Amino acid sequence: MGQHFLHRQDIAEAIVHACDMTSTQGRVLEIGPGPGVLTEILMGRDLDLKCVELDRDMVILLNKKFPALSDHIIQNDVLRLDFNSIFDGKSFNIIGNFPYNISSQIVFQIIHYKELIPQMVGMFQKEMAERIIAPPGGKDYGVISVLTQAWYHGRKIIHVPPSAFNPPPKVDSLVIELLRRNEDIGIKDIKAFTTVVKQSFAMRRKMLRNNLKTLFADESILADSFFNQRAENLSVSDYVQLCELYLSQKK
Repeated sequence: MGQHFLHRQDIAEAIVHACDMTSTQGRVLEIGPGPGVLTEILMGRDLDLKCVELDRDMVILLNKKFPALSDHIIQNDVLRLDFNSIFDGKSFNIIGNFPYNISSQIVFQIIHYKELIPQMVGMFQKEMAERIIAPPGGKDYGVISVLTQAWYHGRKIIHVPPSAFNPPPKVDSLVIELLRRNEDIGIKDIKAFTTVVKQSFAMRRKMLRNNLKTLFADESILADSFFNQRAENLSVSDYVQLCELYLSQKK
């Protein structure tokens, strides 16, 4: 997306309003604050706020604009950051207008550190946001949908038009919330689960039977009519059961 900065105060307020300030005793990490539109609102709350920003010029600007925040700005690549080090291993929520070119990687980073992050409220390119929270059965439902929804419930917060940015991008944006599931859905091996999901979607137009041949040594398992389906038609719980089947035949 490049450098497109949010200037609509009402949208910034809506993003901050959606962030739960109490579940983590006020610990909030803002990713990609840029010139500080969200930061300014967050600074008006009683929070333990930290920001991670890669752009050196933006860090200088933030330090000038918010002197009280200077010791809480982390100049680093969020994808290289050890999230355990941010609040000394304590949980925190995430908020941000994410750089769109790495937004999917940020989601996978959140999933990796899911034990630390009860909630995320973030702005994405609309197409990406819809993929993250898509239900089964449609073209938007894919690997990132399943892997996110295995640990988080997702919902739309607010649609953001190009005119809300300066300069306006060529795409619409969408703010979504990810709220960590309270229930354990039974994933015993995260690596195996991820492998099964990714392989199921390897060729979207193919039936599961074709995509999963490399994972199931006993092809008689794949003869079941369940494997006539395409990957996009399976729910998260279906993938949990499929992973269990995969692990059982490896024993």
